[in-house]
Amino acid sequence: MRRIAWLAMAVALLLPVFASAPAHAQATRTWVSGVGDDANPCSRTAPCKTFAGAISKTAAAGEINCLDPGGFGAVTITKSITISCEAGTAGVLVSGTNGIVINAATTDFIYLKGLDIEGLGTGLVGIKFFTGAGLVVDNCVIRGFQAGSALAIGFNPTSNATLTVTNTVIAKNGISGTGGGIQVAPGNGTATANAMLSHVTLEKNNVGVASVGAGAASNVQIYESTINGSLNTGIVAAGTGGVVRIGRSAITGSGGAATSGNVLSYLDNQINGNNPDTTPGTAGGYH
Repeated sequence: MRRIAWLAMAVALLLPVFASAPAHAQATRTWVSGVGDDANPCSRTAPCKTFAGAISKTAAAGEINCLDPGGFGAVTITKSITISCEAGTAGVLVSGTNGIVINAATTDFIYLKGLDIEGLGTGLVGIKFFTGAGLVVDNCVIRGFQAGSALAIGFNPTSNATLTVTNTVIAKNGISGTGGGIQVAPGNGTATANAMLSHVTLEKNNVGVASVGAGAASNVQIYESTINGSLNTGIVAAGTGGVVRIGRSAITGSGGAATSGNVLSYLDNQINGNNPDTTPGTAGGYH
């Protein structure tokens, strides 16, 4: 009897430990749903409601997936993470603020896929990148960020970092005279930002793509993409370190020049209907 009593006491002491452990655990894969609840553990059978709710329960280098369409809200990312949604509209709807802010470690990598990021005409920046090793934006739509100098993507790393944007539509960002689609501009004079844009459609932004290297290196490569109807210039390269190279792409219908600054062409682009049709320099690189 005494032995049984001791066993019962040991179990009673350990029960609170076992009960509390899941509350502190982070899963490598979590889930969100349009009908979820952030009080849930973000499992497939008990999904969360927002990306912000899910990311706190997702381990570094883990993944957040969408069970169904929904509006999943703005989120700040401070670690390596994948947010991948292919189950319908994965909305990030914001007004007067940023959609997704990335302020991670310099070794962290972020992958965003299948998101519909909407700024409602008053949003600041759709995806704002401060620190991290790299960012991939795949199969997304970013539109309606028009609060003055607003941007669809502001890639402003304070240390060396890479950006890849592919199969993505970026439309109606910035207003006449300020802001625009994608801006690659290192956040300090020692950082190097390398960006690759492939199969990207930029439609009716103030400036389509801007590469700004004020003492830092900002290298942008554009391949098989379309920049149409820019209110101002299609592509801008500014500062001593800013350069853009374009191949097999179209720049059409800009209210200003097709290109400005150190923009180089592989001589296989379509540049028509701009004001004027600026002729870029010739890029090397064919082998």
